[in-house]
Amino acid sequence: MSAHALFVTAAYTITAIVLAGLIGWILLDQRARKRQLAALEAAGVRRRSDKTGASKQ
Repeated sequence: MSAHALFVTAAYTITAIVLAGLIGWILLDQRARKRQLAALEAAGVRRRSDKTGASKQ
């Protein structure tokens, strides 16, 4: 295998590993944010955009 082919293969491999890591990080963070949102909603905290149950002014 030539040096150029080795470089290209290494570049693609490193890129694939980094992308997989970022996707995994995003998925783990999504789960954490969903748990956090569920805990806030269970505690009675509501979003400002949630108009249900709010008195109209």
